[in-house]
Amino acid sequence: MRIPATDHELNTLDNLEFQNPHFIMETLSSNISLALLILILVYIWSTSTTIMSGNSVHVCVSSRKLNNLYCISAGTKPGFHFPLLPNTSIGTIHNGNSVIIDTRSIDVAPLAIESTTIGTLLPIVGTGTKRDEDHHRDFVVDEDVIEQHLRLHRSWSSEHTGSTSSCTGRRVYVYDLPTKFNKDLLIGRCGDKCFDNGGLGKPIEKLDKGWYDTHHYFLEPIFHSRVLNHQCRVHNEDEAMLFYVPYYGGLWHLKNVSRDTLDLDLIKWLESKKSWSHNFGKDHVFVLGLGTTRFLHLAQMKNPTKLLIEREPWDVNQIGIPSPTYFHPHSDDDILSLQLQAMRSPRRSLVSLIGSTWSNQSSDSNNIISMLIKQCVGLPTELCKFLDCGSGECNRPELVIELFMESEFCLHPPGDRFTRKWLFDSLVSGCIPVLFSPFTAYYQYPWHLPEEDEKYSVFLDQEEVMQQRVNVVERVMRTSSRHREDMRRFIVYELLPGLVYGDSSSQLVKFRDSFSITLDNLIKWVNRLE
Repeated sequence: MRIPATDHELNTLDNLEFQNPHFIMETLSSNISLALLILILVYIWSTSTTIMSGNSVHVCVSSRKLNNLYCISAGTKPGFHFPLLPNTSIGTIHNGNSVIIDTRSIDVAPLAIESTTIGTLLPIVGTGTKRDEDHHRDFVVDEDVIEQHLRLHRSWSSEHTGSTSSCTGRRVYVYDLPTKFNKDLLIGRCGDKCFDNGGLGKPIEKLDKGWYDTHHYFLEPIFHSRVLNHQCRVHNEDEAMLFYVPYYGGLWHLKNVSRDTLDLDLIKWLESKKSWSHNFGKDHVFVLGLGTTRFLHLAQMKNPTKLLIEREPWDVNQIGIPSPTYFHPHSDDDILSLQLQAMRSPRRSLVSLIGSTWSNQSSDSNNIISMLIKQCVGLPTELCKFLDCGSGECNRPELVIELFMESEFCLHPPGDRFTRKWLFDSLVSGCIPVLFSPFTAYYQYPWHLPEEDEKYSVFLDQEEVMQQRVNVVERVMRTSSRHREDMRRFIVYELLPGLVYGDSSSQLVKFRDSFSITLDNLIKWVNRLE
């Protein structure tokens, strides 16, 4: 063991040690070790992600030789979750209480992690290669946190029946935005036809009263039209409790516009308003349909409530609401008529499936839709009936509704997104949904679907289906006729009214539609801010 020299001895020993080969080797070894340490630190820094969340700092390191992304955390609030790099895996992967969510065709903001400050630090599994063409991204989410969010959202549920004429504490202000933020985004696609019947589209002549050829993603103009006609709308922002921003941000793709520029222009416009700064945007609501992740994760969008067809389950201020169906009642009688039709309709097919065989999905061996199509097409139609979107049949609403009305069970596998635009049309037709991911419905719609999901749906594990351990038709065939009838009655009589959007001048008294439920719950929430 080498003993350090004293200050007095240094000058004498210096020349002797310099001539000692052992000293030279030890010095070289120390220098090499120091150099290696520096290289290792540089490598760790270049391959790691440092994330500050709340009062915590997390350093996460990935390696091609490690399956997991390992994180070291320090601070008083280590709980959070965050996005991972693009990945080739498809579907939902369970890992204890954590879930890796793979979303497709969704741009994820680089700073999305700034708003994810709730949850439990989790091991991240399943890193893979990048697929730029699909824009795949994986997210790690703690299922317990999702359940907490859903319980919180359900606690906002209002029992308001809509029968009272009082608007005390219920006043809503609608911003008069420049048309470039809403109407102009649709004019370039379909002209004034986009606004037929308040965004519902044209009536479907082959179906009964109340059915319209509605675009499933036109949530923004439909909601906008209803708010403009709401009895508690006020024109003085000082009187309002809730502020609605009619930005059609989820429909940006319908016109060739610069999304980022438009988003920032809107924020600049809002920041000029006193009402925006009063509660830091907490009493503001956006209805964004499909939503744009970049906009959702702007710092200024942290506080407002965002209503979407498909929510990001890690954001507590995002709430899923139903996508528009083809049915839009004007009166209570319209709903009663549909309920009677759905209960009396003969169910000629056990199972039905809508999908496409022409896209690249059919060549993807890991795609559950392709797997279900293979199971279905070889069976007689009384067991499974398939409607092929590749032939254009999906663009005919009367064929879609006829299929759902005549089916016991409707399959809703995740595709480009976890949610399925046909889900709510099948429900209002009395068809029992078969789901393969909890993110298709269970984690999306706390205000419109009950926590007891077994009352209205059948769940089959996606991985079991993919590995051919489960045959879907054989599994649902085991459901007794009595149980099917009980589920259908619950869907039709308990859920159906709250899953449809009435027309722009609807006069519902006995029932609350999806719009009324949503607005009542929002008002209950903002009243808690006072």
